[in-house]
Amino acid sequence: MLKRICAMLLVSALFLGIGMNGVVKASSNDNSDSINEKFGAPVVVYGEKLSAAQKQKVKELLGVSESSQVKEVTVTVADLVKYINGDPSSNLYSSAKITRKEKGQGLAISIVTPENITQVTEDMYANALLTAGVEDADVEVASPVKVSGHSALVGIYKAYDKSGGDLKKDRMEVANDELDLATELANKEGMDQEKVTQLLTEIKQEIANQKPATKEDIEKIIDEKLKSLQIELSPKDRELLVKLFDRMRDLDINFDNVKKQLGSITSDIKKKLEDVAGDKGFWQGVADFFKKIFQAIADFFSGLFG
Repeated sequence: MLKRICAMLLVSALFLGIGMNGVVKASSNDNSDSINEKFGAPVVVYGEKLSAAQKQKVKELLGVSESSQVKEVTVTVADLVKYINGDPSSNLYSSAKITRKEKGQGLAISIVTPENITQVTEDMYANALLTAGVEDADVEVASPVKVSGHSALVGIYKAYDKSGGDLKKDRMEVANDELDLATELANKEGMDQEKVTQLLTEIKQEIANQKPATKEDIEKIIDEKLKSLQIELSPKDRELLVKLFDRMRDLDINFDNVKKQLGSITSDIKKKLEDVAGDKGFWQGVADFFKKIFQAIADFFSGLFG
């Protein structure tokens, strides 16, 4: 009976899996390797300082199993100068893979080697890329060695360029300055990466809402956000913020187009901050618990020998 049941199951499986022409059908819902012909194959950009072994490691990290399925390019110091007027003596290790998506599908950032990208977070990349004009794409960043992560931005710009995107140099330069300022503020005492990103994102949201016409309007927005988020900056750092966002105002960047994505970044950041606060609360509770125990022990011996 057991043999008959197994045979029937085998026949049923074959009947369901074989078409009328006798060929086994693959799942028709697996589109993971499908190339969007509108935008072409995903573009993978490698830092020019990578050794052959490092480049191979990055390929594995970015899921490049078949070179024929992607467009591969190298980001050079000449690109650094071209896109953001960067330092031509820089060493480029950060690499990136960008897959463009249909309008409205949003921007998704993934750092696949977070242990090696030491200064730039996924939300910082997202904020800067939205400023530059990259709105609908999947972006993956990787490095086989520890780096700040700044040069990956140039690689993403080049990848977007190679896939037919249209980014303006002045916006790319401002986006790079935004990333520099974000990491600089995050390195200062009392400022964490999430709080910095929340500040920059919410300022952009207010710019989209209020459409400031003057530098004074920008200053008002920034001061309101610093107050509401309880962030204290030195006069110098506040002025850097004002100059950055006043430049964005001059560029007439339409943040209305990316309001939804800015909102997503803000929600994500708030959740991370709440999680951190929750963790601090938990460990503070543990500390208080042991403090009470030690105090009880001290009181016991004090009463015993006092």
